[in-house]
Amino acid sequence: MRIEDYALIGDTQSAALIGRNGSIDWLCLPRFDSPSCFARLLGDESNGSWRLAAAGRDTAARRAYLEDSLVLETVWETPTGTVRVVDFMPVRSGNPDLVRVVEGLSGVVEMTTEIRIRFDYGRIVPWVRRTGAHLHAVGGPDSVWIHSPIPLHGGDYRHEATFTVAAGERLPFVFTWHPSHQPQPPAIDPLAELGLTVDAWRHWVSRCGYRGPWRDAVVRSLITLKALTYSPTGGIVAAPTTSLPEHLGGVRNWDYRYCWLRDAAMTLDALLRAGYVEEADAWRSWLLRAIAGRPEDVQVLYGVAGERRLPEMTLDWLPGYENSAPVRIGNGAANQLQLDIYGEFVDALYRARKQGMGPDDHAWALVTKIMEFFEHNWDQPDEGLWEVRGPRRHFVHSKVMAWVAADRMVRIIEELGRHGDVERWRALRDRIHAEVCDKGYDPERNTFTQSYGSHELDAALLQIPIVGFLPPDDPRVTGTITAVERELMTDGFVLRYPIAEDNPVDGLPGGEGAFLACSFWLAEARALTGRHDDAVQLFERLIHLANDVGLLAEEYDPRTGRQLGNFPQAFTHIHLIHTAQALSGTNRIMAGRAGS
Repeated sequence: MRIEDYALIGDTQSAALIGRNGSIDWLCLPRFDSPSCFARLLGDESNGSWRLAAAGRDTAARRAYLEDSLVLETVWETPTGTVRVVDFMPVRSGNPDLVRVVEGLSGVVEMTTEIRIRFDYGRIVPWVRRTGAHLHAVGGPDSVWIHSPIPLHGGDYRHEATFTVAAGERLPFVFTWHPSHQPQPPAIDPLAELGLTVDAWRHWVSRCGYRGPWRDAVVRSLITLKALTYSPTGGIVAAPTTSLPEHLGGVRNWDYRYCWLRDAAMTLDALLRAGYVEEADAWRSWLLRAIAGRPEDVQVLYGVAGERRLPEMTLDWLPGYENSAPVRIGNGAANQLQLDIYGEFVDALYRARKQGMGPDDHAWALVTKIMEFFEHNWDQPDEGLWEVRGPRRHFVHSKVMAWVAADRMVRIIEELGRHGDVERWRALRDRIHAEVCDKGYDPERNTFTQSYGSHELDAALLQIPIVGFLPPDDPRVTGTITAVERELMTDGFVLRYPIAEDNPVDGLPGGEGAFLACSFWLAEARALTGRHDDAVQLFERLIHLANDVGLLAEEYDPRTGRQLGNFPQAFTHIHLIHTAQALSGTNRIMAGRAGS
């Protein structure tokens, strides 16, 4: 399966990827970042999967989510009849369940199913025994019960069956995980849970406040962000997968099953603008717990419950998606210095208050203490937004977001009535602004550059008018947009930055696709500078890259027409929402600050 051939189901604590061929190839339980039960996505059948399909058919005729839900319907058409498979994960009340319901629509259809359970990322083959009509698989700490309406036959470390479904019949399969030391959990009523799950999603979507022309794309993106929320804590993972490559066969393969402060702050803004105050409040609570402690210990990313130790390691027994090795778990970026996160999280808290979220004295005290640390460290080189694994630099985007941090401190004090030394933050804001304009701008080319004194560009510079660092009509802004369009666009899409073997900015070999969020930034920047038609044209081209169920990965390769990177990607869907809001008149930008 191509990356875009997968669909997502989930229960806001974990998620599964299901291919067009009816195979569940990725599922981690009980959390997003737990070891997987099915890992074929990064290997082959021997690493675990569960296929349920019409016999003799490699690909379903069509599939779609039930309207305004995360319940997936896959339709199989054969010469003898038509069936529908409904896949979903019920709202969790105890142990996680995955349900697959086969429903005959017409005639009689022969179906096949094959289940290979492999715990610990495809490494552990469990011991499976039959208990009545059910299967019970155990391997170390993991235990799974499979409730099947038809007998499953074992052999060669798998279980399979062939059966027929007639029009009007409904056959539910239930896959339930629990810790192996605990007793068998009570069985659920899968058909009742189907109705409850659909109702729960539709009730959530009914609160959406977006009324623009791209409702379908925005609502699907909001549902995806909700699905990537770890509901017990309010944390939001960047993606439900690890090690899907940014370049096929390359080494740019990372684990995104964690909570980045940057991504989460932007998600907060998207949810609030769409009317989801409850989720935004839960995220703020997660944030305050995660960053609590010494200001100098604030990290770029955390586990879904706020864990700080996320050691990066490779899984040598997995060959990787299309042989893109290594397969990594954990993420070493947790130990990097990325100064932009300070601007993003102070800005998110400021916006939250402006959009109606209640004040929190504890949050303000924590922000003040963290900003005191930031005040003395903003001028350091860092790894930047793109988490480079080369030398630290004075990245211009990092400094712009440092300006945002100081600017929002001024605004919080002046506009929201918080106690603080406004002159102190105003002076810091002016100092950062002057330095960026002096050291980060190339007057000969009329563009800001990736880092102080560099020649390279960076798509993150498109954020300059969006965050209000300079007004959109400033010649330096329009010059930077023109330079990005000239030097970073490939086949109409935007690269993050130039990648060359003789100048590996990020310290990694090989190329990558066009980063979709960057193209959304360009669309928004065009709109802000009065190029509304160009902005809409690019935006609509981008949303048409989504797969048949509306999902987008991190990157897109225009040469092969394929999505790349972890999937679905929160960062991409966040900026789809932001750009739709900007083009629809719900403009994110606040008054730009004129000046040098």
